[in-house]
Amino acid sequence: MSAPNRSGLPAPSPDALAHSKKLVALITSEIAANAGWIPFARYMELALYAPGLGYYTAGARKLGREGDFVTAPEMTPLYGQTLARQAAEVLESGVDQILEIGAGSGALAAALLAELERLGRVPRNYYILEVSPDLRERERDLLALKVPQLLERVIWLNRLPPLYQGLIIANEVLDAMPVHRVRIGAADVEEAGVELKDDVFAWSWRPAAAELRAALVPLHLPQGYQTEIQLLACGFVRSLAQAMERGVILLIDYGFPAHEYYHAQRSDGTLMCHYRHRAHADPFFLPGLQDITSHVDFSAVARAGSEAGLELLGYTGQAQFLINCGITDIMLRTPPENTAAYLPQAAAAQQLLSPSEMGELFKVVAMGKNHADRLIGFSSGNRRGTL
Repeated sequence: MSAPNRSGLPAPSPDALAHSKKLVALITSEIAANAGWIPFARYMELALYAPGLGYYTAGARKLGREGDFVTAPEMTPLYGQTLARQAAEVLESGVDQILEIGAGSGALAAALLAELERLGRVPRNYYILEVSPDLRERERDLLALKVPQLLERVIWLNRLPPLYQGLIIANEVLDAMPVHRVRIGAADVEEAGVELKDDVFAWSWRPAAAELRAALVPLHLPQGYQTEIQLLACGFVRSLAQAMERGVILLIDYGFPAHEYYHAQRSDGTLMCHYRHRAHADPFFLPGLQDITSHVDFSAVARAGSEAGLELLGYTGQAQFLINCGITDIMLRTPPENTAAYLPQAAAAQQLLSPSEMGELFKVVAMGKNHADRLIGFSSGNRRGTL
């Protein structure tokens, strides 16, 4: 199979291309073993998480300026410092643990722990559930550099702990979970799959399973509408609910409530790929070397949590959440007169808060179990009724 070519995207190195070809061979063999067709959700799972080859399980740098995209914690420690205000409040309710799902480079964990130490609210344990061995190593290195005095409190996990009591944070996790891609056909709902055409991956549609059809019934979408159904993300939320005995879950990601997610403007869905800080819509380009994501349907996520025994505590835009948690006060620790330090921080804050950048596209959802205390991040502008 020849390497795909997309005009305007940087060419991979020979080693990276060889890596991608190994993953292509693996996916090709799976397609062959399944009568020439696999669901797109399975393709996405292999492209992102195939052991040793998938985008998140191999060793290529993914985060930061040298990678494919930059997350809020990578952009500025201000993000983690502000989130620590909410974390401290949850810890004050009588729990003493934090679990971060998919900690990336460790930047959020480092900023959170440093700020919680400053506030006198360091958790007894800071768990990190991380599927990538490479990212685990980088997280450990960064935490050893930034908060060496707290490293002994950090524990890496392979699975969710049972009977968990504490705070769970998942920052940009749901968007990277495999999705089922569907469309409204002339006679029935169809599911997108992947087949080989002329030795390259190509879309192929088949009648959708009952679970996917049922998810689309209440949406009343027109013929030809294509979108994503996030069965795995909803299943993940149910798993969090099952593991949690008491505490709060914070889900931070980009997406919409259902009435906006399934808008006419998004009739082709929200699937997007990120490669070397370029966004495009071809998930078959260089498998293993690019991220594949979709926006989150927060209504479906909230419903899954509620059905699993969680209470929806809050839903708001990232800007409102950070303002409620005191981001402006934290910024003023750096005197504006110190322009060399203040101006980069102000620029990062602008990206975090601006409605035209991350401030409104990113949302924060809080769900809890046996948690009656207030959450400062939703003290104003709580829009949970819109879900």
